Amino acid sequence: MNTFYILISIWVLIGLITFVYLFFESAPYGRHIKEGWGVEISARLGWIVMESPCVILMLIYGFIVRDQLQTVHTIFLLIWLTHYVHRTFIYPFLISMTNPKMPISIACSAFFFNIVNVSIQAFGIFYFTEYSENWINSPIFLIGLLIFITGMYINIKSDYIIVDMKKNKGPGYHIPDKFLYKYLSAPNYFGEIIEWIGWAILTWSISGVVFLIWVIANLFPRAISHHKWYKSKFEDYPKTRKAIIPGII
Repeated sequence: MNTFYILISIWVLIGLITFVYLFFESAPYGRHIKEGWGVEISARLGWIVMESPCVILMLIYGFIVRDQLQTVHTIFLLIWLTHYVHRTFIYPFLISMTNPKMPISIACSAFFFNIVNVSIQAFGIFYFTEYSENWINSPIFLIGLLIFITGMYINIKSDYIIVDMKKNKGPGYHIPDKFLYKYLSAPNYFGEIIEWIGWAILTWSISGVVFLIWVIANLFPRAISHHKWYKSKFEDYPKTRKAIIPGII
């Protein structure tokens, strides 16, 4: 167990370094894609590849320890898969991708990132955190679950607003103005951060906190980059709109 905690401490440090780095260099995919990052592949394929460990690897870990799984572990697994099955295998086929290519280096690095993070979640929750049989009835679990569901609703609704907007207004980028887009440039990221706050609470685990740190490290700087991009591209972009936290940032 000591080795596990040493490894996740190193992983957190890498996450903090990544957080700072991404304020200066946005990951080059989507609206931030740029030349010089090597061979490119289909953005849709790249998305599926980089997210696939979150479904496939987590199922493998669950299968390996299937004889030791408690009801609470099965529920954790179902909550996790509810997010990632949609994110990996449904969302990429709904969204019209304005930039249809992604550097293979980005897909591979995200693939590796997800292998590490899924492994930390699986080992931390299945092996190193003890839960009572009544954990799913505890206030901590129920509060965390409510926060997770709220965040997932915000995340998915925000994504589908973009999907519908592209269907109605055509390909390319437009200024969204529905739901939380009235206040934020990246409400989908805001919702996803709320989701994983809920996950950290409902699992009440170090691994859940580590995952939340990495989610913030990736999404917070990207939301800032989105916000700057919108303001540079659209002269009439709402001046009162924030990047990721309503009324603040």
